[in-house]
Amino acid sequence: MVKMVNFGNKVWCGMEKGCRHLPIILNTALVVSITAEVSYLVLMEAPLDPALKASEWSAHWKTMHLLAQYFMLGNITWNAFLFLKTSPSIRGVFLNGDIVGQGWRYCYTCETHTPPRCSHCYDCKVCVLRRDHHCVFFGQCVGFRNYRFFLSSLLFMWAGLLYAVVMNAEVFIVILKEGVTVHSFMLLMVPWIMLVTGQVTAQAFTFAFIADACVVGFLLVSAFLFFHVGLMLRGQTTREWYSARRPYSLGVLANVRECLGEHWYFCWLCPLIPSSLPGDGINFKVTGSLEPKQ
Repeated sequence: MVKMVNFGNKVWCGMEKGCRHLPIILNTALVVSITAEVSYLVLMEAPLDPALKASEWSAHWKTMHLLAQYFMLGNITWNAFLFLKTSPSIRGVFLNGDIVGQGWRYCYTCETHTPPRCSHCYDCKVCVLRRDHHCVFFGQCVGFRNYRFFLSSLLFMWAGLLYAVVMNAEVFIVILKEGVTVHSFMLLMVPWIMLVTGQVTAQAFTFAFIADACVVGFLLVSAFLFFHVGLMLRGQTTREWYSARRPYSLGVLANVRECLGEHWYFCWLCPLIPSSLPGDGINFKVTGSLEPKQ
């Protein structure tokens, strides 16, 4: 009986660990599939202008688009890697309890005093400096040291999805010029039903599904990106936005510098560009009321 219980616990722990990595696996599969589809469209279908296809500019056009696409893919991948590698938690950070002041709290789970804008994450099982939210897609909190990489990966993901949507739109415009049919409309709206009923091939379903995923993903990432850009400009975290507080806003440029670092104006172009943050994630200049608005 004890062996069965231990075996069940091991199976459950293995499933729990696997589920934690499932969002990362799904996102990776989606990014790879979108990249593969756009690469196919660039190499095999585009340029769509027949006159351009027959000219020497065709190779230059394809090279330019492929370089842009893989530049965005490289930035997404490297920013995501640095985001996961850079922990915003209080582990390894010296918190001097003798200078506890306004905004400091005591965390009974971590058994230590924590500075302002720091809160405990029950998923990460640790307190996080300048905690914004727990990102389920990466399985890590967004906080003080990794906010730049989070924003940059969102930015290039948005640009990559926009690029994919435009490429797919050009192909569909050509299809629409040849005439809209119920079959093509249903393929775009309900590709799963068309596949199950045997109305389309697996290849046509794959392209339609990825095209739909690009549109939906672009809308979701757009909303998420613009929301966080707005928070950065206002000097807020998501938790402070919920309570309608702006006690740490230093002005637009200073707020951007607080998130992206001293080289804020071009560090977002590449994650390898060093850009040290002006603060330490512990002490913050208070410019407004710390109490939530009624």
